[in-house]
Amino acid sequence: MVSTESAQTHTAWYAQDADAVVAATASDRQSGLTAGEADERRRRHGPNEIASEPGPSAWAIALAQLKDLMNLMLVAVAIVSVVIDEVPTAIIVAALVVLNVVLGTRQELKARASVDALAKMQTPQVRVTRDGTLLQLAATVLVPGDIVQLEAGDVVPADGRLLTSATLETQEAALTGESAPVPKDTRTLGAADVPLGDRSNMVFQNTSVTRGTATMVVTETGMHTQMGQIASMLSAVAPSKSPLQRELNSLTKVLGIIAWTAVALIVILGVIRGQSLTTVLLLGISMGVSAIPTGLPTFVQAMLAFGARQLAEAKAVVKNLTDVETLGATSAINSDKTGTLTMNQMTVRSLYFHGRWYTVDGEGYNKTGRITQTAGEETPDFTLLAYGLCLDSDATVSDTGDIVGDPTEAALVVLAAKIGVDAPLTRRTYPRVAEVPFDSAYKFMATFHHLQVDGSTEFVELVKGGPDVVLARCSAAYLPGRRAVPLDDVREELTAANRELSEKGLRVLAFAARRLDGQEDSAAADPMSFVEDLTFVGMVGIIDPLRPEAIDAVRTAHAAGIEVRMITGDHAITASAIGAELGLGPGAIGGPELQAMTDEDLTAALPRLHVFGRVTPQDKLRLADIMQRSGAVVAMTGDAVNDAAALKKADIGVAMGSGSEVTKQAGKMVLTDDNFGTLITAIRLGRNIYEKIVSYIRYQMSKLFSLVLLFLVASIFDINDGVALTPLMVLFQHFFITLFPVAVIMLDPAPPDLMNKPPRDPHTPIANRTAFVQWLAYGVLQFAVTLAAMLLAPGDMSTTEASVPMTTAFVVLSLGSILAGLVMRRDPESGLTPPILGALKILSIPVVVTVFAVEIGFLQDLLMTTSLTGGQWLACLGWSLIIPVVVEAEKALRRRRHARPTTPISAAVAVDPQRAR
Repeated sequence: MVSTESAQTHTAWYAQDADAVVAATASDRQSGLTAGEADERRRRHGPNEIASEPGPSAWAIALAQLKDLMNLMLVAVAIVSVVIDEVPTAIIVAALVVLNVVLGTRQELKARASVDALAKMQTPQVRVTRDGTLLQLAATVLVPGDIVQLEAGDVVPADGRLLTSATLETQEAALTGESAPVPKDTRTLGAADVPLGDRSNMVFQNTSVTRGTATMVVTETGMHTQMGQIASMLSAVAPSKSPLQRELNSLTKVLGIIAWTAVALIVILGVIRGQSLTTVLLLGISMGVSAIPTGLPTFVQAMLAFGARQLAEAKAVVKNLTDVETLGATSAINSDKTGTLTMNQMTVRSLYFHGRWYTVDGEGYNKTGRITQTAGEETPDFTLLAYGLCLDSDATVSDTGDIVGDPTEAALVVLAAKIGVDAPLTRRTYPRVAEVPFDSAYKFMATFHHLQVDGSTEFVELVKGGPDVVLARCSAAYLPGRRAVPLDDVREELTAANRELSEKGLRVLAFAARRLDGQEDSAAADPMSFVEDLTFVGMVGIIDPLRPEAIDAVRTAHAAGIEVRMITGDHAITASAIGAELGLGPGAIGGPELQAMTDEDLTAALPRLHVFGRVTPQDKLRLADIMQRSGAVVAMTGDAVNDAAALKKADIGVAMGSGSEVTKQAGKMVLTDDNFGTLITAIRLGRNIYEKIVSYIRYQMSKLFSLVLLFLVASIFDINDGVALTPLMVLFQHFFITLFPVAVIMLDPAPPDLMNKPPRDPHTPIANRTAFVQWLAYGVLQFAVTLAAMLLAPGDMSTTEASVPMTTAFVVLSLGSILAGLVMRRDPESGLTPPILGALKILSIPVVVTVFAVEIGFLQDLLMTTSLTGGQWLACLGWSLIIPVVVEAEKALRRRRHARPTTPISAAVAVDPQRAR
């Protein structure tokens, strides 16, 4: 027996004769394998199924979340709090850690199930020959060497080499991305490097048979099939962290260094002063709670969840919250064509009939639409063409747009409906007397009918096929008025018309007819012999049309500085024409040329390439990888299985809602309306959410810096025994005061010029030098105001009982935080410009909470605050107002400095590093 090991995956079966393939798989055309041979091969190769990708357990994910640096710092604070009997502080901090871990684990548990989805796509039953008997078996029991029967409507159960075929066509869009069904035949291909989409004597797992019948010998099963290789690529692609995750991790490290350096300094100073261990630890945890942004993970999660809800309302569903922000950083979109930029519905766009041009409108398989012509021309009689459209095809199209059969023939049926002809009724009225079925070997179809022509019944032959093939069998052509002239008189015009349609990326079909009165018996006996001496009727140009919103979406993306490229399995000429219609940009390349380029050459050529045709799943994966290595944040859109690995590799994989389950599981976002324009809306929302996160971090970091400085100065100069505020005061500020300014930031509307700026540089962290200086400056401002208010407040300061100075510091810090949130919600724009009423309503709540914290008894006992007089409250308000005044003045100076008389507002904003952040 000839071995059929896994190396078969790399065998060019399409370059071998069918009998040689049967021999290589040690099988038999007539009897197939024996049951014993099949069992032995199944033990060797395994079942014909896609292996599942094991996922991490919930506990493993939770443990990984707990190891996050931010959470580890909070755990340390909670432990020390218990040691020094600060139990309320320990409980609150521990609850925060649990909340962070639960939220993070919940998101991670939505991990990809792409390979599982691939496994579910297996065909349940197949017709296979075993021991000379045709049996119906489960697809999972197939092995290399099995002889399988296929017919229209079947899903191919494994990869195989065709042994016989009759008018076979398969729909391979799920694998190659090509819209039109692919003709198949058994002829051996000479070359050994034929692209996947051109392997016309092979059929592939999980593609569908749209026409004809065939017998195949199974060459690969399970993970060795083309689908299995996609699954392997999918498993090999490790999920990457989003830009925001990477930036927050970087920021957390910076904060950790600042926090623990400050804690160490305070502890050292306490020891030098001879303070007790309890006091020193209290100082340490007070400093730690002040310096660690305890609410940062929770608040960022809340803001991302808010963004996710906005996206869902816009019909874009994200699986992980951090992907919301990734959208905003998108700098390149690699879009599949079929079903993404196009409607995945073959449609006739142009008609060349009796020597004249006509335009066909209408979308997809909707039967409404018009056929328009040049003014002044006579209304044509489309009867002969309508016969060909209806009778020379087998597809059916319902009034709701559902099709059965070949999509290209469905487009012809829809064109007939636009002419005013009902295909089912026409077929019942004029049944076929004889036919020559379509076959890829001769590339035409002919049917014979008794038809009504010019008021009488005639026996007519109708032919449909490729223009070159049909013209080669014609001797005449019709001109307006159905006047026949010798073909040579108009051959040049017909050739030019075919070329014009092809250059537009249209699939061209030609129609011809022949009158055969009195030859019914001869035609029925040998119909092929009558496919000659035809009269040319016309040509139609068919295309998978662009989605109406796709052109505007591409234009918006370009204005936003986002490169859009189309990557498809279609031929390069078709892809290039569609790319030009979309306005993608210059440069088109085919799969073989792409594969011949080195990574360095491709990287250098990418700025000049915007259309990629005849690509493989590996090509899509490679393109995403090269673009990412070049610094781009890549979004990849797609709806077919062949897109899945690239979607998982991309920074933001965007699946279409009507696409395969595999693709939806591999993607990080699903567009429920299949609308490419929705992706641009999602990017706009993503940018807005990132702007809000930056505003929040600016606000949060300014507050943290003010607290760090306050505690450091209090410790160094022994103010209030080194404790400016109690730990619970700080936690109260984090949870009950800053929450509301954050809400104001979240609800602030997006700036109108958001999509007129280039994408932010993902390599520039949130904690860049310019931003860090701004945070520190705003923090110093808040610290200075709070310290001044505390030092100038009447009364003694003590950490063992409530005091007016500490309460004043608490109130000024609270009111200052509230007002800071109002003005910091926008940068460099003023925070005092409309809309502002809604923000003031929200900010009134923490003002009331601050009053309660100072004036209500049980909160006084918990926080160690004391009541203030009316004059003291006014003083606190006066101190607090200094903060928004200074911040607004600084932003005004910055706006003036960056303003340029000849520079558009959007450009000026884009130059501003603070706006970019």
